[in-house]
Amino acid sequence: MKGFRIIVAAALVLALCAGGALAADKDWPSSLQFVAGPPGGSWFPMGGAVADVITKNVEGVSCTSGTGGGVSNIFNVNRKKADLGLTVVFMGKPSMNGKEIFEKHGRQDNVSVLTNVYKQYFYFIVRSEWAEKNGVETIQDIFDQELDFRMATLKPGTSSEYMVRRTLEAGYGVSYDDIKSWGGSVEYSSYSDGANLMADKHLDAFAFTVSLPASIIMKMETQTDIDILPVDPKALKAMSEAYGTATFTIQPSDYECVDEPVKTVGSYTSILVRKDLPEGLVYEIAKAVFNHKKTLADTVSAMKQLNLKDGPQNTVFPLHPGAAKYFKEQGTL
Repeated sequence: MKGFRIIVAAALVLALCAGGALAADKDWPSSLQFVAGPPGGSWFPMGGAVADVITKNVEGVSCTSGTGGGVSNIFNVNRKKADLGLTVVFMGKPSMNGKEIFEKHGRQDNVSVLTNVYKQYFYFIVRSEWAEKNGVETIQDIFDQELDFRMATLKPGTSSEYMVRRTLEAGYGVSYDDIKSWGGSVEYSSYSDGANLMADKHLDAFAFTVSLPASIIMKMETQTDIDILPVDPKALKAMSEAYGTATFTIQPSDYECVDEPVKTVGSYTSILVRKDLPEGLVYEIAKAVFNHKKTLADTVSAMKQLNLKDGPQNTVFPLHPGAAKYFKEQGTL
């Protein structure tokens, strides 16, 4: 009889604890919205894959994914029109301070990071023939000579074009208008169209951001001889101070056109999360994402770069307390 009473008492304690946990979970939203990217890019399937992992592995929560963009996702997470989203953390400082393209919208202060996903590299690519003719070995060489070169980047409004423009302006003190005043030109293109224009010698330089290794650069190597120019030390320092960027290195083993290590501006594609979401919920989301990394990587190859070491580094946006708790448990924060 005494043993029976102990068992009953223990059951009651467990029931009370479970009831308390359920009560605590009532503060969790039952549905979450993940904003990703446009169809055709890697962000769109990535958003769907992460949303599916959350739905299947965070009890009582359903997550759906939709289209978005690096800038609009920040706005939507901040305004609670979405709960999670993808962006490049390079935008952290201007968005949190309500500066530059965020000036009309004010401070985006309800945005934090769940984890970094993969590295984004700044590439300034020139045709080798043009570079040799003009004695160009670094980006600074172009601007010191005020060369009348033809350059392309991606369309305005993309995170790639934004980083290119700010690297030139904040890192080198050079604007698109300066390039045009030297007799040069700046046009906007897609990755594939820009590569073709380089091959046809209609462009001298093509600048953009993308992960590593990048298939578009491998394609360009087969079309024409190209060089990837290093970002000069003063520009790397200026970008780090202004935007919290990192310095990444492109190695000779990464591309055939690289003969020696190339230093460049780096940032991360990251998963944003509303800062006001409960710590326990975000902790469970972080755990689900990392516990199912293989499933995510099988869907989107870029997710192979997801790792516990880089996850909480150089996030620029604040790391959500729930994510911080998870990384501390894993010993990487």
